[in-house]
Amino acid sequence: MILRHKLLLAQMPLALALLLVGVVAVNTLRELGRAGQGILADNYRSVLAMQDIIEHLERLDSAALFIVAGERQRGLVQVEANRAPLETTLRIQEGNITEPGEAEATRRLSEAWSRYQTRYERFLGQEEGGARGVYFETLAPGFQAAREAARAILVLNQDAMVRKSEAQQRQSQRVNVLMGLAVVGALAGGLVASASLTQRALRPVGVLSGAVRRLGEGDLGTRAVVEGGDEIAGLARDFNAMAEALQRYQRSSLGELLQAQASAQAAIDSLPDLVVVFGVEGGVLNVNRAAEEALRLSLEGGGMLGQVEPEVRVVLERVRAHVLGGKGAYLPTGYEEAVRLEAPEGARWLLPRGSPVYGEGGGVVGATVILQDVTRLRRFDELKNDLVATVAHEFRTPLTSLRMAIHLCVEEAAGPITEKQADLLHAAREDCERLQGIVDDLLDLSKLQSGREVLELRPVSTREVLEAALAPHRMAAEDKGVRLREEPDPEVEDTRVEADPERLQLVLSNLVANAVRHTPREGEVVVRARRDGEARIRFEVADTGEGIAPEHQARIFEKFYRVPGSATGSAGLGLSIAQEIVQAHGGELGLTSEVGRGSTFGFSLPRSRRDEQG
Repeated sequence: MILRHKLLLAQMPLALALLLVGVVAVNTLRELGRAGQGILADNYRSVLAMQDIIEHLERLDSAALFIVAGERQRGLVQVEANRAPLETTLRIQEGNITEPGEAEATRRLSEAWSRYQTRYERFLGQEEGGARGVYFETLAPGFQAAREAARAILVLNQDAMVRKSEAQQRQSQRVNVLMGLAVVGALAGGLVASASLTQRALRPVGVLSGAVRRLGEGDLGTRAVVEGGDEIAGLARDFNAMAEALQRYQRSSLGELLQAQASAQAAIDSLPDLVVVFGVEGGVLNVNRAAEEALRLSLEGGGMLGQVEPEVRVVLERVRAHVLGGKGAYLPTGYEEAVRLEAPEGARWLLPRGSPVYGEGGGVVGATVILQDVTRLRRFDELKNDLVATVAHEFRTPLTSLRMAIHLCVEEAAGPITEKQADLLHAAREDCERLQGIVDDLLDLSKLQSGREVLELRPVSTREVLEAALAPHRMAAEDKGVRLREEPDPEVEDTRVEADPERLQLVLSNLVANAVRHTPREGEVVVRARRDGEARIRFEVADTGEGIAPEHQARIFEKFYRVPGSATGSAGLGLSIAQEIVQAHGGELGLTSEVGRGSTFGFSLPRSRRDEQG
């Protein structure tokens, strides 16, 4: 039997119960209707008959009074009009005896009518003078007796109607109670039977559900035992076949999976760098041996980062959030992102990298964070910076002497010079000035990278910063035919930022100088400050120059890097120094550029706390 038939069969008791209640209700209502009809057909007919008889008797009495009053002909007509109907109605009543005592009352009425009729005949035979006496002596009492007999039958039937109506009402109440009990009983029985049959029909579903739950918990040996040939039994057989296949697959593939897992873990453990694998929820899924030893991180402790040093934990959480946030792989921008980790053999510097782990559907299901040991490389970079700083510092003394000697020669302090010699000396002096600027930039960059340069932060007006950055370059811009202007913003005109004014002016001055240098005649350089959220102010330097190709934008802030084909006159240190200064202020120098349409350099600085409180 298929499942649909079983479920239909389970509903049959309820349907039969409802059918039984309906049949009982119809029969009961039919009986009540018949009882009501009996009251109307029997007692009501007698009531109507008695009312007609009383009316005819009264009309006969009225006819007698007409005769007494001298209207004999009118009285006789009325006598003939009422005697025959009264006889007919009396015959009907004699054939409609339904109540106890009604037959005796009807007999008395017949006798009273016979006596009244005899006396009426005698009354009609009297002359006008004697009719009055006969009426009052014999006819009037006979009329009263006949009418009282009719009224007795009328009252008898009316009482019977009231009694039967009350009995029918009581019977209706009993029927209502019985019907209510029958409905409740039939519904309860039908529900119990239906529930029992439904439970029996759906019991295999529970067996199958339990088997599925145990299979989901890893019990591949579980089986669903369901007898029958319906759909659930077929599903149970399919489930058992699936469980059998999974069990065989587990037996055949478990060893291979374990071997593959062991091989992968051995490969990760063999890496000298620290490897931490995070799940999509942020918890640690796996670590290699190097990470366990260096970070004191173990999966047995729940994979939490609480035991990791705070600086390293911040880096791990930042890289993890970047990768799991769907931003792709995390690549460091330089050695300055390396984090210091104390170790028994000395301090180590770790450079973070992050890669997403993709699932079968292509979505990110985890993140792998690698902390690369760059201690030696960082030391080499520090040695290189120290060497550059030392060389630049040593250059200053001979360079100063050379500048002084060239200046004295140009001023002819050592004797007269020719015009050609003067041109050569002027060119040499310009190159010395340029070399002096490069040496100063190298020393500034070395101080910034080594952390020896301490910023003197204080509230600085944005208007003053912009004016100080534009003033030194107005002459050069006019000579080149470039419009140099400030774009005021009323919202930040009187706003102050928390910065080192000299260093901030150096950054903006460098950006303006580059913009003027790379903007053609009739071009424009705009310097502006605008609100960046509630707590920061963004400075931007935009030009309409040649722009920077996308392949060069990623390296534009590297030391000594110059875009191929650009005009000479720079050693490629200005943007690197500007980036270091902005980063020291807690910001990041950014670039948006399009070839042939110009470039926009910008960075954000925090507003002064006094402005925020105001």
